Amino acid sequence: MRVFYWRYVIGILAWWLGCAAPARAQAPTPAPLLRSLSLTFDTVRYSLGEQMLTVAGEPRLYFYYHSDDQVAELRLVPLRPGGRAPRLLPSPDFVVQDSLVAGPGGEYRGMLHFRNLTGTPFVRLAFAPATDSAGRPARAQQIVSLLPLTNTTLDVRLTSSELFIGEEKVLEISTNNLANVRVSNEWTKNQDIDYKLTREKNGLFLHLVPNTLGPHTVLVRAQSERPHLDGAGHLSYLLPPLRLDFTVKASRLRFLTADRKDVTYDEAGRSQGTEFVLDDGHNFDLRHTYRMEAQQEPGGALIAELFTRSYLSNDRVLCQLRVYNTHRQADGYLYIKDGDLAKYITNFDITPRPRIAAISVLHRGGDWSSNTTISPGETVDVRLEGESLLKGRYHFDGGNIIPSDSSTRSEKALIYRVQVPLSSVRKRVVVFDGSTATDFGLNVKEAQRPHPLNFVQVNYGDGPHPATQLNGPVLYDKTIPDVVFSFNTNAIDEAGNLYGRQYLSMDVRTVDDKGNLIDQRTVDQLVVCPGESSPRYAYYQGNDCQVGNFSLNSLLGRKTYDLDAWYRIIITVRNDARQYSTKGYSQQIELVLRRHVNFDISVSFPAGLLTKYAGESTYNSFGGISLATLAQLSFYAPDRINRLRPYRIGAGFVALNAFNLSNNADVQRDLGIVVLGSVVPVRTGARLTFPLYLGGGYLLTKGTPFLLFGPGIGVTL
Repeated sequence: MRVFYWRYVIGILAWWLGCAAPARAQAPTPAPLLRSLSLTFDTVRYSLGEQMLTVAGEPRLYFYYHSDDQVAELRLVPLRPGGRAPRLLPSPDFVVQDSLVAGPGGEYRGMLHFRNLTGTPFVRLAFAPATDSAGRPARAQQIVSLLPLTNTTLDVRLTSSELFIGEEKVLEISTNNLANVRVSNEWTKNQDIDYKLTREKNGLFLHLVPNTLGPHTVLVRAQSERPHLDGAGHLSYLLPPLRLDFTVKASRLRFLTADRKDVTYDEAGRSQGTEFVLDDGHNFDLRHTYRMEAQQEPGGALIAELFTRSYLSNDRVLCQLRVYNTHRQADGYLYIKDGDLAKYITNFDITPRPRIAAISVLHRGGDWSSNTTISPGETVDVRLEGESLLKGRYHFDGGNIIPSDSSTRSEKALIYRVQVPLSSVRKRVVVFDGSTATDFGLNVKEAQRPHPLNFVQVNYGDGPHPATQLNGPVLYDKTIPDVVFSFNTNAIDEAGNLYGRQYLSMDVRTVDDKGNLIDQRTVDQLVVCPGESSPRYAYYQGNDCQVGNFSLNSLLGRKTYDLDAWYRIIITVRNDARQYSTKGYSQQIELVLRRHVNFDISVSFPAGLLTKYAGESTYNSFGGISLATLAQLSFYAPDRINRLRPYRIGAGFVALNAFNLSNNADVQRDLGIVVLGSVVPVRTGARLTFPLYLGGGYLLTKGTPFLLFGPGIGVTL
């Protein structure tokens, strides 16, 4: 009974796990956005669901194009009737020339300008919903994969159908899409006429070398980068074969085939020579020296000497070859002469040993430079210049060669795309020829580029702010206890974008409210090293790296908390130009100690005042010059620096008719306690002003309240 119970429990658990696992494995499939989609090229329309092919398990909408930058009309209908058109996400493969415009039947139309249809491996149209949540990046909800097709033709114009044994003939091939022809640069082997296709000087060329006499047909079979549909509706990368008919004739001089197509030209080849096997000319004299020249006529320059040693069993002759000049097969035949009389012809290359003479580097966005210093993680193009470079087997010890579309490969120049790993610990990447190190290489140095100054943060009492956000004067109402600079070191380096150490300099000026210089300081070099999030963090650290925050009060003679109203602290932070090869960044920060109210003691001279005493119904006549001493409040304009508003208010004493020395009994002199408001003309730099006064108070001698109104004279010292 107990065994049956446990079997029952185990069975229930197995059934539950089997049902739950598929439920967890199934991911929600995003709902489609389109009911229909089509592309129209010229007069042909390709529709989603009709012109479809499955490539690598993925359905694709195919279309034919005739130009890499062709323009197509896009038509689409949203899945929901009457709904808004989904957004077509941007892509480097095309440009949306016209925004989608609604048409009849809920259809939307726009124009797409494609870019490099032949060279782009994958072309997709990614659609997102018409609206996304605020702050979220747009994500593709439906992707339409495209399959560009094109028909590529090859043609050649023959001026002569004759070929000669041992002679290479080069023909230019015309095509309607040069970029779509795949070129291997390899010779066919063991054919009556061997050939190879090459791309040179923005043209396509066919090289032919005949091997057998008589009439022969050459079928040039080439492949394309972009496919087309064959008669059965299948994808095909084979271009239509190019058929050429030739008649191969024997040369006037017998051509002798050498067992080597390339002989090294060096000191050992000149003095000791090298073993060389040649076809038996049947008229060779053994133990005899023959000349090799590049012309049939007498008097040619000596290219090499051929010393015949013995006959071989395969109708060949073993020789000793000494070379004295270089030669290339493309320059013509080599004539084997007995004295000045040409006996035979042959052809092979005589080239120097691979030798690098110079190396240059192309950084992204720059020009070729002989400065071979690069940074870890950086990808650069490296150009090797020298002799016979195609014979070398070059690689970079400590660097990765990345395949690229560069077509520069010649005897005198090679271009490689090289990347130094981020984890590299080497100081030099040496160029090797096989297992032999050359004298050339790349110097590895930590990245040292100026970074935008957004990693510098300034705290003047209101919390840290990125320096790049403090544009223009910053008006601060309180006392500045200190200006503290902190550094977000983790914002300097990213995995694919290294900047390295940041060398900063800082100029600090303190000026008063009149613009007079109070203090000036300079920090020559402040080194900020990238933080722990940098992949090269361990290699940046040093004793000169700034640790913690930097306080401005540790530098200033007059501290920030001791500054008066409307004093300004002007700080200029910049990249130290001596440490970088490019122009750096600069940011000026201006802190202004703003005040809203100013309190001072004012002495002025009201004159011609109208006074009215309590209990009297009329104003007294204009008085003489009085003296007013007031504790006065002035008010600053909120949107201007150190600019007062035109009105003031104060309380104090006024001596009426203080400067009226007449003995007339009508002159009433008295001392009053007053509250006065004044309106003062706002003029910068004025020494003499004429304010208007309005207020009232209490006369001490007369013992009565009074009101007064009138002009005055203000003098600024």
